[in-house]
Amino acid sequence: MTAEPDVPAQVIDPRVMRDVLGHFASGVTVVTAIGADGPVGFTCQSFSSLSLDPPLVTFAPARTSTTWPLLRRAGRFCVNVLADDQQALSGQFARSGTDKFAGVGWAPSAQGSPVLDGVVAWIDGELWAEYEGGDHTIVVARVLGLGADAARSPLLFHRGGYGVRSALLDPGA
Repeated sequence: MTAEPDVPAQVIDPRVMRDVLGHFASGVTVVTAIGADGPVGFTCQSFSSLSLDPPLVTFAPARTSTTWPLLRRAGRFCVNVLADDQQALSGQFARSGTDKFAGVGWAPSAQGSPVLDGVVAWIDGELWAEYEGGDHTIVVARVLGLGADAARSPLLFHRGGYGVRSALLDPGA
């Protein structure tokens, strides 16, 4: 394999990057924990499986998140994969300065973290590692427990909105 000549990096406009990467459909999660003052959580679209052995997942909260430090201190948290009818829940947990759990049903996992009612899947984890990732923090969590409801469909985020808009599915898109 031959080395390629140094090519200057292209200046990337953040708006263009968001638009281009928005073509990748992703699931929507809410990461929850029990903080010092009760349940806490935030909406997180940047989530992925990382390793089977050991069992690890990763997610990336914004560095400006005021909720992530509360979950970090808890050390254990639950990643709730939202169902396709939980758009309002996604919005509720994305807001700052409100009681995000107002009117939200949940039950504690075996580790005590909130598992939200009606989710497609949940992954209970503990903080394994953290890395700087530009304007986000890359969190790696060791999986302690998990479950899924095969009868539910996931909430997807694609091209700036919920659901998948595709010329194959909707010729008017």
